[in-house]
Amino acid sequence: MINILIKPTKENLKNFVTIGGFLVFISFIDVLANTFLNLNFTGFLPSKLSFFAPLIIGTIGLYLIRIEYSGNKLLDKINTNFNSNNFNAILSLIVIFALIKYIPPVLNWFFFDANFAGNTKEDCTGSGACWVFVKVWFNRFVYGMYPDTEQWRINSAFIMLFGLVGASFFVPTKLKKYLLIFLIFVYPVIGLKLISGGEFGLKYVETGAWGGLSLTFIVSAFALILCFPVGMFLALGRRSSLPAIRYTSIGFIELWRGVPLITVLFMSAVMFPMFLPDGTYVDKLIRVLIAITLFEAAYMAEVIRGGLQALPKGQYEAAKSLGMGYWRMHFLIILPQALKLVIPGIANTFLALVKDTPLIFVVGLLELAGMVNLAKTNPKWLGMAMEGYVFAGLVFWVICYAMSRYSQNLEKKLSTERN
Repeated sequence: MINILIKPTKENLKNFVTIGGFLVFISFIDVLANTFLNLNFTGFLPSKLSFFAPLIIGTIGLYLIRIEYSGNKLLDKINTNFNSNNFNAILSLIVIFALIKYIPPVLNWFFFDANFAGNTKEDCTGSGACWVFVKVWFNRFVYGMYPDTEQWRINSAFIMLFGLVGASFFVPTKLKKYLLIFLIFVYPVIGLKLISGGEFGLKYVETGAWGGLSLTFIVSAFALILCFPVGMFLALGRRSSLPAIRYTSIGFIELWRGVPLITVLFMSAVMFPMFLPDGTYVDKLIRVLIAITLFEAAYMAEVIRGGLQALPKGQYEAAKSLGMGYWRMHFLIILPQALKLVIPGIANTFLALVKDTPLIFVVGLLELAGMVNLAKTNPKWLGMAMEGYVFAGLVFWVICYAMSRYSQNLEKKLSTERN
């Protein structure tokens, strides 16, 4: 109807932009006044119409300034990105109005009305968040019940891990394969021995005392390091021409992808020990690491298989024409190209793994979210669950966002497409 009655044109650009801009301005003023001053300029209208009035006025205003190739760079940019049609105009206004309406209360709760100083719940007197709770429990959120005097061992293990990963960016190419072998096969043993102790004069700390963010990192790091090679060999096995290897790989992948992770963890904690010989004991954390690794390896295998199938047959034939055997062909020609194609899928699997770590609570291990659950039940801190969960959510978001950004940079760095 509006299109029939009024059609904005470049010839009357000034008039349309003036009227349209004024209507958009009025819609924003109405929302701002309602949010911050509790004033409703359209309160004389019926309640439903008054609620949607800013959206209706703003949509009409955006329609009037929607002039293609107006010659004004700012106006053309707004129309291209936010105001290309009526539907996008309405969506843009809804998002902006929602931000205006809800961001100030969130900021008030997070910062302006929040309490940061103090050591007890009684020190939280404002209407905002009680970050005193997070401050008091921060050490437990990071290290769980791990003894305070031994926490340097956890720090040393992760400094070693970050050092090895960082060194992989600077060492010569010839040494990278040895560093990778050390990282996959040697470091997990060293890291676990350092944290658990019991040898070389280190005090033994049972895995039941491990917890918090450090346990989240331990489970995530070791599962990430181990699930990738396992998944890669499963993907190759599923494409193998040998029936025994192919069907074994298919059965493994479909079995592990067909059950929920929480069921796998429960079976590793309760049922698996029943099948062990008498006198044989496998630590609970080791069982959890193996279960998560095998579970995620099945998903990783399918991601890598997608990359292998995406490569043209000519790549295989070219490698064979050079006299390459199966393993040289795959490790030097096929896998580097296939893995580059599925970087987003690999990153997505890694992100899912990190976010699945809170499920280990079913076996009695308390990582970051588990420690928050424990802290909120403390009689001295009842009612502080919101702050704990927000803190845990922010930590997981930072971890996952960093991994996502790294995968995007890696994808851009390895891209061979020409712009």
